Parts: sequence; C-alpha cells; structure tokens
Amino acid sequence: MQTFSQVGPSEIFFIARRDNPCTSNCRAQLLFTGRLHFRQDSFGFRLKNRVVEYSARPVPPNLIAAEKEEAKAVLTLFFKKQGLSNSVSVRIINKSDLFIDHLVSRLHSVHKARYLVGRELTTLEIRDSLIPYLEQLHEQHGDLLSDLVVSFPDPPEDRPASSSPPPLAPFTSSPRGLAADTKKLRAVSRVSELDTEGALRPQTLYLLDLGLNLEQIKTITRKFAAFPYYSLEGKIKPVVDFLLDLGIPKSDIPTILCKRPQICGISLTDNLKPTMAFLETLGIDKNQWAKIIYRFPAILTYSRQKLISTVEFLTQTGLTEEQIGKILTRCPNIMSYSVEDKLRPTMEYFKSLNVDVAVLLHRCPQTFGLSIETNLKPVTEFFLEKGYGIDEIGVMISRYGALYTFSLRENLMPKWDYFQTMDYPNSELVKFPQFFGYSLQERIKPRYELVKRSGVRLLLNQVLSLSGVEFEKVVKKKMMKKLVSDHHQK
Repeated sequence: MQTFSQVGPSEIFFIARRDNPCTSNCRAQLLFTGRLHFRQDSFGFRLKNRVVEYSARPVPPNLIAAEKEEAKAVLTLFFKKQGLSNSVSVRIINKSDLFIDHLVSRLHSVHKARYLVGRELTTLEIRDSLIPYLEQLHEQHGDLLSDLVVSFPDPPEDRPASSSPPPLAPFTSSPRGLAADTKKLRAVSRVSELDTEGALRPQTLYLLDLGLNLEQIKTITRKFAAFPYYSLEGKIKPVVDFLLDLGIPKSDIPTILCKRPQICGISLTDNLKPTMAFLETLGIDKNQWAKIIYRFPAILTYSRQKLISTVEFLTQTGLTEEQIGKILTRCPNIMSYSVEDKLRPTMEYFKSLNVDVAVLLHRCPQTFGLSIETNLKPVTEFFLEKGYGIDEIGVMISRYGALYTFSLRENLMPKWDYFQTMDYPNSELVKFPQFFGYSLQERIKPRYELVKRSGVRLLLNQVLSLSGVEFEKVVKKKMMKKLVSDHHQK
C-alpha cells in the first residue's frame, strides 16, 4: 500500500461514501476539511470509509479548460432554471472558480474508466453527470446553494432566518426546454471538438484566424446555436470576404460576428446585396456601409417589410427622404425599434412636451430608443421640480436632443447643483441646454473659475462652447475692455 503526501483543501474536490452507495434519494456529500493523509487502494484514495477518486492518466490542459467552460454552461443553465436571472448567474459563476474545478474533478471521478483510455466526454454526458449532482446539492442546501458555490471549499455561512430569501424554485424543465438546452450544449461542444488528428474544426480555425477567441465563439453559439453548423466555404467565408471588400477592417469582423452571427447564414445574392440596394434607395450613403455594418450589422438581417414600416413612420413625422437617409446612416439601430411599441409612443410623449419630433429625430434619433417610464419621464419631472414649464422643457429638448440620454443621477443632478453656484439665471439653461453635455470637472468648473478670477462676465455658451484658444482670446479681450472702462471711470 502506497502512502501519498499531504493534500491541501483546495485539491480535495469530491468525497463520497463507499460503504453506503447513493440511491436515488441520497444526498450529495461534501466534506470540508484541512490537510489530510491518503493511502491508495484499488478504488482510488481512501481515508477510513471515504474515497477520493482520481485518474492516473494525465488530462491535457486544453481539455480541462474546455470542460471548465462546459461546467460553467451547465451551472449557468441550472441557476437559470431555479429562477435566477442570467446576469445574477454569471456574477455567481465568475466567483466560483474552485467550485468549477470541483465539478470537473467530479467528472473525472465518475467517468474514470473513460479518461483512463483517453476518451473525452461529450457535452450531453457532462450535462447528464452534473445536473443530478446539482439537484442533490440544491435539495440539501436550498437557497444557500449559491453561497456554497462561491465559498467552496469552505462551507457557506448560515443566514439568519429573518434574512433568508424565498426558497429557490424546484428544478423543472419541459421537454421542449430540455431539447433546446440539449441542442445548445451540443452546439457549444462542437466548437471545440477535435478531429482524429487532434485538430479543431476548419470553421473554428478560420474564426480564430480572424481574431475571435474560443470563448467568444462559444458565446456566439450560446446565443445562436446554428452558428457552428454553418458551412465554412458556403456561408461563413463568402460573407466575411464580402464584408472585407466593403472596406471593413479585419479587426472589426469579430465584433460584427459577435453582434449578429446570423449574418453568416444569409444568402449574399438573395438577401444581403438586395437589402443593401434597397436601403440605398431609402437614402443610406453607400460609401458608409463599413461604418453602418460595424455599428449595427442586424440591419442587413431584417425583413423588407420591417424596413419599410420603419421608414413609413419616419416619413409620417415630417422628415424628408434625405434626412431619413442621414438618420439611417448615423443611427441604423433605429430599425430595431418597434414602430407601435417604441417609436410611436415616444413620438406622442415628445409631442405632449411641444417638441418638434422631426427635428428631434434628425438631431438625436437614439433618444427614441429610451424607455418612457425609466428614462424620459424622470428627466421631465426633474426639470418640472426645478421650476421649468412644459414649454421651456420642450425648447430645451428641441435645442439639445441628447439631453434625455444623460443619466439623471450621474450627470444632470451634479451639474445642476454646480449651476446653482454660478452667477446665471435658470433661464440660461433654456437658451443653452448643451451645458449638460460638457464635463463638469474638465470643462465647466475650470472655465467658470477662470472667468470669475478674471472679473469678467460671459454668456454661458461662450464659457463652454468656444475652443480653448478662442475662449482665452475672449477672456483677455473682456479683461482689457474692463481695464479701459475702469480707467475712464477714475
């Protein structure tokens, strides 16, 4: 019998009872301990009645990295099934490196025979191994499971009963949901599959050469499971070559594919080129396609009817064909907004403020992507509370369309507070609402303090809108004029 050196707690991942094999209703056993001595027998490492399984065959680092990503995907899926949002699940998993290592070690333990012969697990096998185990942990720890994942290998701290959140929803999934999840996991696994010679698929190698990394390709696949099944020569490469011919730098291709991978599944001759030609008839500048596609590649994947409905709405607001073309060139993502659910209600809201909607759309179309309840109304109420009337607010937004795109708490409020220390009436902001677009620390404060030290008076727009050189000239001119005036008075 061979004695092994001490093993740290971070290296101890899964400990299961051997003298009492698990049945369907058994609970997963996690032992959190200090440094231990192990001895080897025919089943692995044994400490009294507990065994730590291991694989004597070294696992390639690239395979371990891939399995970690698979384990993260399964854990994310599990948390989402419990009712957690995707963002919360991601935050938890980003703090759970040791638990992910534990899940991978469990795979090696449960499927020891597979690894001994050098055969890696499929995505489905990984999922089928880990989901039941996570269900057992959830049954045992309930709403503390997320704490366990983050604190592993230390036990989670018990919360006071009064502060315990509602228990997590039981793990349930419909056959349709399981089928969708299975399809997505299989697709993600395909990205990193190796052929008989140990090489990645040609599609993956081509995408890596374009500048994407393996994790980006997997992220794309999780959003759009059909992507790894696209033909390299028939779909992906022709589209990429077409984008490059438009003048799009190779370095921008990864961003475009991450934003809209579906673009690779669209026929060049039947869809992409005709859609571009149609948009050009609507006024899009054909010399700006590289910038447009980089900003919003989805515009090339929309149906003809959706494009027409958006353009018809823009026409109804009073915009000319030339203005519509400029809007689509500068802000192509306006095509993604629903006419009835987003554009029309926003138009009606701004009309209630006596705003010229056509002017606002032309100057700042991105304003129409904001939420009325979350973004627009709070800003309006803020200015109403400061004593401005509806008509004055309408003038401010008409003069400076970006006004409503700023954060109330991080932009408008601190700048308003500083404005109250400046020697200007509130009406000055109606004349020059662009005040809110300048940096408080780098532009507003230093320039106004210089004006005060100089003892001169400038209009608010003179203080902020002039270039540095012109601003200094105006201040010096005002100072000289003041000196002459003071001299004559003496």
